[in-house]
Amino acid sequence: MRTVLTIAGFDPSSGAGVTADLMVFAAHGLFGSSCVTGLTVQSTLGVRSTTPVSSDVVQETLDCLENDLPAVGIKIGMLASAANVVVVAEFLERVRAVRAVPVVLDPVVRSSSGRELLDDAGVEVLRKRLLPLVDWVTPNLAEAGVLTGLLVRGREEMVEAARVLQTKGSGLNVVVTGGHLDSPDDLLLSAEGDATWIAGERIDSRSTHGTGCVFSSALLSRVVWGDVGQDAVGKAKEYVAEAIRRAVPVGGGVGPVDSLWPLRKGLAALEFG
Repeated sequence: MRTVLTIAGFDPSSGAGVTADLMVFAAHGLFGSSCVTGLTVQSTLGVRSTTPVSSDVVQETLDCLENDLPAVGIKIGMLASAANVVVVAEFLERVRAVRAVPVVLDPVVRSSSGRELLDDAGVEVLRKRLLPLVDWVTPNLAEAGVLTGLLVRGREEMVEAARVLQTKGSGLNVVVTGGHLDSPDDLLLSAEGDATWIAGERIDSRSTHGTGCVFSSALLSRVVWGDVGQDAVGKAKEYVAEAIRRAVPVGGGVGPVDSLWPLRKGLAALEFG
């Protein structure tokens, strides 16, 4: 059983964060471990408050897991504080000094309901310390804007932002997700500098909470199983689309997707596509 690690926040409604990531990993036949970086008070109706976990606890958790359950892939989500960004960057430096491991960064800086999840100091450290250490970064339009200082509203601006982001790392693959576009297409700018559009479809549903977390975890899962480039992105996007399509509405607001849909069908997610 391959172990993958999520470093992210805790969503008590299980639509996003580590609990959603662990479901995605399970659906892809992977064993998931987790390091919680922040606690949130939220439901399908939105985020009420956030509390960062102490960076000392984050560091101790990462070291403890690495000693016993070294991961073959790492997904990073909400980090909640600049101190936690530093701790995670230092952890990646130590891990990558001894072995190669793919890392996907979902740069969560603001909730879909508009609440700040990482302050300006944390964003700056993320740009300088963390981006150079990851293989993939998967911002949505708003996150791409925060990370680059650009106004990102459409396809041309997505390409411009992706090229700016790519300068922050070496061999960095950038996926700017276009879920907020009329046609929800994603842009892949490969590490080689090739731009490709991954076509999407608009699905009428109020069960879309956590799609960014679910996509980035699915992408990591595909990479761990050996998929590369456009193939990895396309299959992760297909998985998310089906998770939205099969979701049963829960709660009074924006409900979670059905991340476990392959298991409900008696399949392994890596069989489709």
